[in-house]
Amino acid sequence: MILRALYDYYQSRRDSLPSQGTELKEIGFILVLNRNGEFLRFEDRRTSDRKNADLFLVRKSVGRTAAPLANFLYDNSAYVLGYSDKDNIDSLKYYSTFKDKILSVYEKYPDNSDLKSLVKFYEIDPAARLELLKQDPLWEEIIKNLNKKFSFFSFRIDGDDKILAERNELISMDFSMSEQECADDASTFVCLVSGERGRAVNTTTATMIPGSQATAKLVAFQVKSGYDSYGKTKGENAPICSTSEFAYTTALNTLLGKKSRNKFMVGNRTFLFWGSEVDSASREIENGLCDLFQIDSGLSEEGPDIESVRRIFQSVYSGIVPSGSSDRFYILGLSPNSARIAVCYWADIPLKEFARNILAHFEDFSIVDTRKEKKPYSGLKSILSAVTLGGKSSEVMPNLPEALSKSIFQRLPYPALLYEACIRRIRAEQRVGITRAAILKAYLNRLINNNSIKINEMLDTTNNNPAYLCGRLFAVIEKIQYDANKISTTRERYLNSASSNPVAVFPTLLNLSTHHSEKLSAGSSIFYENIKREIMSKMSPDGFPVQLSLADQGRFFIGYYHQMQSFFTPKEEK
Repeated sequence: MILRALYDYYQSRRDSLPSQGTELKEIGFILVLNRNGEFLRFEDRRTSDRKNADLFLVRKSVGRTAAPLANFLYDNSAYVLGYSDKDNIDSLKYYSTFKDKILSVYEKYPDNSDLKSLVKFYEIDPAARLELLKQDPLWEEIIKNLNKKFSFFSFRIDGDDKILAERNELISMDFSMSEQECADDASTFVCLVSGERGRAVNTTTATMIPGSQATAKLVAFQVKSGYDSYGKTKGENAPICSTSEFAYTTALNTLLGKKSRNKFMVGNRTFLFWGSEVDSASREIENGLCDLFQIDSGLSEEGPDIESVRRIFQSVYSGIVPSGSSDRFYILGLSPNSARIAVCYWADIPLKEFARNILAHFEDFSIVDTRKEKKPYSGLKSILSAVTLGGKSSEVMPNLPEALSKSIFQRLPYPALLYEACIRRIRAEQRVGITRAAILKAYLNRLINNNSIKINEMLDTTNNNPAYLCGRLFAVIEKIQYDANKISTTRERYLNSASSNPVAVFPTLLNLSTHHSEKLSAGSSIFYENIKREIMSKMSPDGFPVQLSLADQGRFFIGYYHQMQSFFTPKEEK
């Protein structure tokens, strides 16, 4: 199902994606030659940040195993230059493979001037040529970057605009040869992706994600691992024809591209998302989801407004932006795993249902916000940052991002792991904050078979839950101390014990609060005493609870947050 969805993505957008047999490839260094095949200089095609390189539309890279197999007119240093910084690499073997491929094409097209210049370059003694290359000023930079993802080399004839690997007439030469090789192979299979009959690919194209090896693949087969059936080897065990393999790998690499907005990362997990149709509704959802899940706990002024994101999903769900009943939305979560890519999450949801699920997430996380900057707090990264030490979402527990994503995308209960981590961070730092309060509210309101009162967005004076009332009372006591002495030691000393064993702490707190009230003006003292009297009147005749459960500890912190925010909410908003 995943491969079919990626295959359909390519088919619906094929006009804007690389054509069959080609791909966009980062090539960091170009060897500039003259017409006589003499080396002139290296050309640096890295971007200004030195972390990426220019993209070139070249012949699709080959699927490699242990045996050397060269790409056409571009490759790494071992193939192109006969040089490697790894002792276990036989550079001469890889160099000979690359050279032989160029010569075999040149034998079929001896009149091509570009190939003739390249053949002359490779007629030079390899050792002497390598010494010449090492004299170039760019060689030191090349050595430092041999293991980077953009460390590929190609050629350009001096005076030409295009490199050899992206010249259409040269790409078509090698492409026509590959097609002939396929025609000569009589063995065909029914493709498991498209249902059409064709030749199965032995190995699929690499689709590297952050943290994985350069040769990582989404689909791969281990040779002689016990999974071979009826004598079949490699890709023949689950046949995928070359056209389908090209379509889904091109779609996957496009979604993973550095300019793609259809992805976000949490830790070492990479999440991709796309709509089944190329229409306005799918585009709106993709843009809205990108804004929602790429934002951090802070947001710059020029960044997306969280309310505009909410309106995007509302417009799709309500039908203001039209969509078809068959429109679907896909989310794919990937993680690096040795030489392969592991699928850690997959969702296939009707488009309108997906919009409704995201709106439900907004509603569940909606809570009173008195901050002037109104920074968003319902994005995936900001939620995970709120429950980790130092606010680093990259250090979150391994399985939490997938579990939280699943809850948001499919409208399931939020993971208990998130709730427990939030409680731990509050107790460790003695600070609630808007994001943590929203997490507690969302988790408790989505609990299955929860017979408790639903927690509101703002202060609820009708909520008589003992834990919620204790939290409100603690906020009033803390505010009295701060107004009286401009310090807030109550929270630091008593928050943890008050949220777990109220009966052991609140008598002392009320006694201290009486002394602090004496330092306030008459009006302020009466104001706070009225609030305390209103809260105490709703408490059980048995007094404060002896112990609060984990769920009630969350209600305590929400009551504390609601009451504290009410002190800073203007009257008209109340």
